[in-house]
Amino acid sequence: MYVGTLSFDLLLGDVHSLKEKRSLVRPIVAELHRKYAVSVAETGNQDLHRRAEIGLAVVSGDTGHLTDVLDRCERLVAARPEVELLSVRRRLHHDGDWDDD
Repeated sequence: MYVGTLSFDLLLGDVHSLKEKRSLVRPIVAELHRKYAVSVAETGNQDLHRRAEIGLAVVSGDTGHLTDVLDRCERLVAARPEVELLSVRRRLHHDGDWDDD
């Protein structure tokens, strides 16, 4: 089993309230979930108007499929004109990385 994660650091455009921020972030989270069946949520910077952090995770038995899904998710977020993608952190984990209890 392989687990892949992405963490996006986003700069939002002309946003003046947390309500406006939610109206930009929620559709991105929903589209990632709908298109790629990933677990995704806003994971940081919830109290800042113009910054957002979105985290997602994918589980797969195949690293090729895992990498493909992560690549597609990254391209989707990078292509959104209402946000600027400041950074992406990618991690891949194998079930051998964890201790068996």
